[in-house]
Amino acid sequence: MKKIAVMIYPNFSMQEISCLTDGLKVYFDVDVEVFAASTEPVRTEDNFLVTAEHTFGEFDPEEYGCLILPGIYDPIPALFDERNIAFLRSLKGKNILISSISSSPMLLAKAGLLDDVRFTCGAFEEVCQALPFFPRENQVHRPLVRDGNVITAIGFAFREFAEETIRALGIDECREGLFRGVTREYSQEELTFRMGEEHFREFMEEYNRYL
Repeated sequence: MKKIAVMIYPNFSMQEISCLTDGLKVYFDVDVEVFAASTEPVRTEDNFLVTAEHTFGEFDPEEYGCLILPGIYDPIPALFDERNIAFLRSLKGKNILISSISSSPMLLAKAGLLDDVRFTCGAFEEVCQALPFFPRENQVHRPLVRDGNVITAIGFAFREFAEETIRALGIDECREGLFRGVTREYSQEELTFRMGEEHFREFMEEYNRYL
């Protein structure tokens, strides 16, 4: 399995991609790496500071199976940072899955990646109408849309977005409803979690090193 890349920019939403990134890394052991225009800390929409480990110049599309774009609370700074747009534009025609949620398809639109792609977007309608580069004729008002190698979703469909992306990467173990939360009553046995002897031994070895 190729590695996964996450693109970050000011005011991005961690919450909208955390099911996806956590699922990839924790459930399926896929490496997730973070890219940005620079390695300066980036402030998220909920006021965390996140530092990317790589810049766009280090990105090799042959090494990554997917690029994930989180939503953006205030997209204007990211939209007008030409480094973001140039990076995305460089991916046109590349064989890489692009998964973009909430308002981040605006970045794809400005880079020309949605010119021939059906997509959805969580941006306000007035904004979509005002942006001259936004291909409204390709916009579909649905929670989740996949067209070729582009997956887009509205922010509230973050669970479905995660599952669709994982399945698109060919991970067959991704079952329907993986991130749906509490949907039924559970027995005590179902909610009793066991590590197994080997993992428990490794845990205790690490634990004892702190004593």
